[in-house]
Amino acid sequence: MKRSLNHIFIVIGLLFLTFTGNAQSKMVYTDAHDLNLIGKAEDSKMYYHRLDTSAHQDIPAIVRTLATRSAGLALSFTTNSATVSAKWCTSKLATADNMTGIAFEGMDLYIKRNGRWQFAGVARHVSHECSESVIAENMEAGKKECLLFLPTYDETLSLSIGIDQGAVIERGDQPFKKKVLIYGSSIVQGASASRPGLAYPARLSRETGYNFINLGFSGNAKMEASVANMLAAMPMDAIILDCVPNPSPEEVLARTNYLVSTIRRSHPRVPIICIGSVAREKGNFDTVVAAKVALKDKYFEQEIRKLQKQDKDLYLIGGDGLLGKDQEGTTDGIHPNDLGFDRMLQKIRPEILNILKRYQI
Repeated sequence: MKRSLNHIFIVIGLLFLTFTGNAQSKMVYTDAHDLNLIGKAEDSKMYYHRLDTSAHQDIPAIVRTLATRSAGLALSFTTNSATVSAKWCTSKLATADNMTGIAFEGMDLYIKRNGRWQFAGVARHVSHECSESVIAENMEAGKKECLLFLPTYDETLSLSIGIDQGAVIERGDQPFKKKVLIYGSSIVQGASASRPGLAYPARLSRETGYNFINLGFSGNAKMEASVANMLAAMPMDAIILDCVPNPSPEEVLARTNYLVSTIRRSHPRVPIICIGSVAREKGNFDTVVAAKVALKDKYFEQEIRKLQKQDKDLYLIGGDGLLGKDQEGTTDGIHPNDLGFDRMLQKIRPEILNILKRYQI
């Protein structure tokens, strides 16, 4: 009897695999190069890199490497297909222990409905290299405006979008206006949101309509002079500096003035918005961590206040309370979870919007 049941389960499994394989084989795929990739800080020779890494040889090698990761990039397209699937390849990086596989090397799809970007499904990366995944299916007929957010922490090597036979897929518009750079740590890059579209720069873009560019460099937003020079050379309508978590207190004290002043020389009137460090919940009991974070924030505020005396377009949003007060806002005591990011946005989003509106951006 047990052997018979096992045989039945195997047959059912084979039938399921055959059915799903046939369903996916009927999809027609379009290379992402024929659609609209948004979210890059500048054009690059490598399509899925956030920066032209070959043009910035003077920045730290680890920052160049992190710039190859596709955090904040999204594919804009329209389709009338009832099904959307994807084939994509990433590097051989293994998923980090404080992130979901979907956030690290998968993707998530948003579709605009009634003027609002709404979550529609995820592309699950079933291997550490190439995968195929149905993202959404059984959707209503009609043209849909889509945004597919690419992997947050892995390098995207190739991507194709699948639709039903007979359906149409077209290059989408740039749905966001202006260009607001966000330079920062792993928190900016997206750790530890559960999927790419929940990283806070991506949420800011969907919720405000502004084009927030993700320049998060995990563990390595240390305000080096070479990075300050690179940022200053980029076109921008505003810039957000959320870079206190990574440098040491001594580096914060020594480098803040150069970072801000260098950007200001190249962009005399753009708003520069600085954000204090989130309170690391690890420091709730670890007194050394708590003291270190407090000292970094103290030095950062001290330097920004000095610069504000001569710069009326420089702003500071304090880090106090960004994750709430109940110690439930992180995944690992350091990186915000989805709840932590939501609390963070409740504080910084209205302040950022008020500043941008003053400049009619």
